[in-house]
This record gives sequence, C-alpha cells and structure tokens, in this order.
Amino acid sequence: MTITYMKRADKSPATGEDNTRLIVSEMLANIEQGGEQRCAEYAQQLDQFTGNIVVTRDEIEAASSRLTQRVKDDIRFAHERVSKFAQHQRNALIDFEVELSPGLWAGQRQIAMQTAGCYVPGGRYSHVASAIMSVATAKAAGVNHVIACSPPKPGAGVNDAILYTADYSGADTILALGGVQAIAAMAFGLFTGKKADILAGPGNRFVAEAKRMLYGRVGIDMFAGPTEIAVIADSSADPRIVAGDLVGQGEHGPDSPMWLISLDAEVARKAIELVPGLIEDMPEPSRSAARSAWADYAEVVVCDTREEAVQVSDEYAAEHLEIHCEDLDWWVENLTNYGSLFVGEETTVTYGDKCSGTNHILPTKGAARYTGGLSVGKFIKTVTTQRMTQEANREVGAAAARISRLEGMEGHARAGDDRLHKYFPNEQFDLGRS
Repeated sequence: MTITYMKRADKSPATGEDNTRLIVSEMLANIEQGGEQRCAEYAQQLDQFTGNIVVTRDEIEAASSRLTQRVKDDIRFAHERVSKFAQHQRNALIDFEVELSPGLWAGQRQIAMQTAGCYVPGGRYSHVASAIMSVATAKAAGVNHVIACSPPKPGAGVNDAILYTADYSGADTILALGGVQAIAAMAFGLFTGKKADILAGPGNRFVAEAKRMLYGRVGIDMFAGPTEIAVIADSSADPRIVAGDLVGQGEHGPDSPMWLISLDAEVARKAIELVPGLIEDMPEPSRSAARSAWADYAEVVVCDTREEAVQVSDEYAAEHLEIHCEDLDWWVENLTNYGSLFVGEETTVTYGDKCSGTNHILPTKGAARYTGGLSVGKFIKTVTTQRMTQEANREVGAAAARISRLEGMEGHARAGDDRLHKYFPNEQFDLGRS
C-alpha cells in the first residue's frame, strides 16, 4: 500500500496571506473612519468609477434592455433550479416544541436574518451565477433586505447581466462597489443605512480577508480562499475528461489548486500529458491563469487502494470533489470532507457552478472538514425557547440551585430559590447550601 506523488505543488492556498492582511486592515480602518466618502474614493481609485454607487431602477431596466432573450432565459433556468433547491432546504428546517419532563417545554424557532450582504465578483470574469447563489438563497431563507455588491467597470458600472440577475433574484439594493470597499460598505451600513447581519459570496483574496477580519462584528458564510478542485479517478476514467475538468477550474485564477487522486498510474500520466495542451488551447485570461495554477498549485497522487484515495481526499478537503470511478455508491458512503460532491463523469463542477441547483459558494482551504457550503441555513438563526409550569419548578429549580452552588455561583442559585419559595412556601428543599 503506497501513496505516490507524481506532481507536487510549489505553493499552498495560504501563500501570500500576510501582505493581504496588511492592505485589508488599513482599508477597513480608513472606510470605517471616513464613511461613504472614503468608500467612494476607493471606488474611484481602484476601479476608476465615479458613477452612482446605489444602482437606480432606471439603470437596472437599461441593463435588462441590453440583454438578449436567450441570456435572460438561461439566467432564469439557473435561478429556477437554485431557488427550488434552496426552498427544499428551507422546508427541511423546522420549528418544534417538545415536553422534556412534566410541565417543561423546550423548542426551537427558525428566524431569518434581517439584512444580508451578497458579494458578486465581476473582475476577471462576470460571475452571473454567483448573484443567483447568494441573493436567491437569502431570499428563500426569508431575509428581509438583501444588498448585492458587484465591482463596476470604468464608465459603465456593474455588468449588465449581473445587474439583471441580482434584481431578478430579489436583491433589494444593488451597490456598484467591489473589493474591500464593498465588504466594508455592507458591514458598516453605508449607502443603505442597513448593517448586514451576514456577508456572503465568493471573491478574491482581499474580499475573503475583509470578511475574515470583520467576522464577529458580522456573520459570514465561511472563510474562503481560491477555488479548488479534486478529482478521484480509477482505471475506468477518461483522462481527457479528467484533464479538462482540472483545467476548467484552473482558469479561475493563478492560485487555484487542482488535485488529481488516481488509482491508476496510466490514467494519471495521461492526464498530466493532456493538461498543458488544453491550457494552451484556451483564450486569455483563462490561459495564463490556468498555466500558473497548474505549475504552482497542482498535485497528482497515485494510490494503491480506494481507502488510500479516501484518506488523501479527506486530507485535501476539497471545495469541489469529482468522482470518476466504478462503484460510485461506495465513494459516496466513504468520503466525508468536501464542499460539494460530483458523482460520476456525467456531472461536473461546471454544472454546479452555473445552473444545476446546488450552491457554488463552498468551503476552501480545508474548511470542508467542519462546514458545508452556502445554504438557506446560513441566513437563518436557530433559536431556542422554553416555558414551564409552576409545578415543574419543584424539580428543575432545586436541581439548578444545587448545580449553581456546586459551581460557586450563588446569584444563579438564588434565582431558583426565589421561585421555589414563592411557588411552594410551605415546603423544604435541598438547595445545596453547606
């Protein structure tokens, strides 16, 4: 039993984080102090944008008029599936109340957050699907006010398709802001007067770091980094399909990890041979991004057994995990760490990224060990309730008082004492007093 690396990565997803933290920290402090004016100055400085920060209804309608009906139909196709899946997630989150002991009821309620901030990338690529993934999911959860932010282009504003999609998905306010300034605006309530309760959506390393730094003051969907793909392949896999899927994710950026875990050395070798040609066949900027990602962040591992492949995969805890193997049910039952699982050659990360229904905002950098991707549940607080009869205090009050005194918390104990004395004035209780 051996695990052999046919290709090792020179860099990891954590490479270059220290410099990013310094830049983001300074920007957040400047925006918090300078408010909307400083935020607008960053938009002008970094994006050469001087138009309306708050996108108007006229601008949204103008953007819609410039889109073809086919584009609108495709956006609606994706929206229908993502929204339907999100609604099923919402239906699975239930309120309940149960009587734990006579007279003592405990329950939970699902309460949607009031305001969500959704970031929609629009730099190298215009991520139309991300508007659906975040905004539509927040709306399915029942969020009252959804703010969408997307980077503007100089003299043009937010991408037409992103504007149309964010509006169609239910965004209540759309801001023409990108990067750190967008995250800060949503967190601090700039331009809207509504501070986001949660920030969601993918972005570059500066966006991810801004969310990380603000976590605690505001909720976030997850700690995210560059997008990742892992493919597990056995001898039945088609090396051309495998290589194509790896390259497809590599175009996201020069720091996007690509991992191939193969149970067949020949499949691995063939995929390695095919990848460079597939990269060079792509247009710019995809070609340069994928070339750097393959050179610096890609790894190819050959395992002797399925169990070894599962071990390696779970250590990567990849954002996207594709299975190109026989006996697919075995893999589904045994793999545990991934953001989203793509079972069989017939599906691919591309489908999940764009329109098949599951959410593409997923954990990276090993976070799939402890969290899943964006879902309706991220926009909902599960809160608890309790109520009880006076009679139930007889048992609960005495036990709580004794435990409190065991811990040395006399004030807590007396809250139980008070109720017992009021409800049962003629009775004696063991309250844990020495």
